[in-house]
Amino acid sequence: MSDTSEIVRLSLLIGGTATIACLPIAFVTAWVLARWHFPGKIVLDGITHLPLVVPPVVTGWLLLLAFAPNGPVGSLLERWFGISVLFRWTGATIAAAVMALPLMVRAMRLSIEAVDRRLEQAALTLGASRWRAYTTVTLPLALPGVLAAAVLGFARSIGEFGATVTFVSNVPGETQTLPLAIYAALQQPDGEQQVWRLATISVALSLGALIVSEALVRRAGRGTHVL
Repeated sequence: MSDTSEIVRLSLLIGGTATIACLPIAFVTAWVLARWHFPGKIVLDGITHLPLVVPPVVTGWLLLLAFAPNGPVGSLLERWFGISVLFRWTGATIAAAVMALPLMVRAMRLSIEAVDRRLEQAALTLGASRWRAYTTVTLPLALPGVLAAAVLGFARSIGEFGATVTFVSNVPGETQTLPLAIYAALQQPDGEQQVWRLATISVALSLGALIVSEALVRRAGRGTHVL
């Protein structure tokens, strides 16, 4: 049971950290895609959603190339900070964040696009600055979608497998999250009980996250679903 507790703790740590790290990036990207018009917008949209359509193993391989000691990002981390994310929980967090980003951007974008811009114009007409109109009108109206995106991103993060195992391997106590632990238990002749226990926890966490996400979207009262 102690092993199970450690696996769950690590999964929650990686999922939570990945979600928090993704939030500002996802929100800015969603805002740009929802409100801006510029050449190359379709390219940005495609790159953002690429992890959804390519095999996760490919995403993990690309991360490995980027963060390897001789990779463009890995060499900088090694030279400037003397650190490496390979075979570390931080690397697993990066993989989870990359895989969760498209879902978070999609949910936030739908929420931002659903905000009635006439309300923003009314606030500006009444003398509010753009920043005040944003913080008092746009953000509160989009907030349920932002929260739903965070919950969805968390659920996706704790369920990540392919990119993680390719990028940082399956290291007990360091990168072994629930999906990786289930896979490892499946390889053991006497691992069925462990598989059932971990699978039940995984399903419960993911289902709970989806229910919370849908409740937040419904609370927005706009009929927009992110799934």
